[in-house]
Amino acid sequence: MEEAGAQPVCAQEALALLNCVTQSPFDQEKCIRLLHSLRQCVLDKKVKKFSLDNQDQQDTDSVSKKN
Repeated sequence: MEEAGAQPVCAQEALALLNCVTQSPFDQEKCIRLLHSLRQCVLDKKVKKFSLDNQDQQDTDSVSKKN
């Protein structure tokens, strides 16, 4: 999977897309190209799901609070 110190899979593509949608003026064509780039990376690397660093802990907390 990932090597120590390496970035998460498709991190650059995801970050580029997120930054694109925040830009003003909004360049839809550029963002669509970046979306396709992210999609291709996801397919190439067989990514099933993305999560944030603290999301796993929050999911665990919400499950334990429901019980």
